[in-house]
Amino acid sequence: MAALGDLLVLGGPVVWILSLFSLVALTIILAKLCQFWTLRDDRSRAAEHALAHFAQGERAQALLLTKGQRGPRSQLVAQGIGLIETGKLDAGALRQELLRQARLRLLALASFLRPLEVIATLAPLLGLLGTVLGMIEAFQAMEAAGAQVNPAVLSGGIWKALLTTAVGLAVAIPVSLAHSWLERRVENQAALVQNDLEHLLSLHAGAAQSAEQHRSAKYA
Repeated sequence: MAALGDLLVLGGPVVWILSLFSLVALTIILAKLCQFWTLRDDRSRAAEHALAHFAQGERAQALLLTKGQRGPRSQLVAQGIGLIETGKLDAGALRQELLRQARLRLLALASFLRPLEVIATLAPLLGLLGTVLGMIEAFQAMEAAGAQVNPAVLSGGIWKALLTTAVGLAVAIPVSLAHSWLERRVENQAALVQNDLEHLLSLHAGAAQSAEQHRSAKYA
C-alpha cells in the first residue's frame, strides 16, 4: 500500500488520472464478464436443439427447450417461434421484428465497450504527456541550478518523469486486451444470432411452402 501511495505522489496528477482510468476499466470489465456469463445458456446449444425440433414440426418441444434460458440466442429463437405460432405477421414483418429484437440484444452486449477503447487509447497518451511535463520540469531545474547542477538530481527527475509513461502503458495494455476479447465475443454472438434467425426463417418458409403445396394437391 505504501508503494502505491509513493507512486501516486511521485507521478502527480497524471498518475491519479490513470489510476481513476484503471478503476473505471476494471469495473466495466467485471460488469461485462458478469453479463457474458449469461451466455453459458447458449453454450448448451439449446437454440440449435430447439431449431432441430422446429424443423421436425415439434414446436412445443422447441419452445420448451428455450424456456427460461437467458442467452440471447435462445431468447430470440423462442421469440421467433412464438411469433410464428401467433401467425399475425407475414414473412417480411416477421423478419424485420426479429432483426429489431436481435439488434437490441446485441446492442446491450456491446454496451460500455467504447469507454474501454477510449481508456486504452488515452492511457499511453496521458502517460507520455506526464513524461514530457516531467522532463520539462527536470530541465528547468537543471537550468536554474546552472553550473551547480547535480547529475543525481537530474537523473531522479527523469526517472520520475518516465514513471507516468510506464503507468500509462500498464493501464492501456490489459485494457486493450480485454476490449479486444470482449469485442470478439460480441462479434461471434452476432454471427450466431444471425445464423439462428436465418435458419428459423428458412425453416418457417419451407414449412409454409409445403403446407401450400399440400393444400393445392388436395384440391387439385
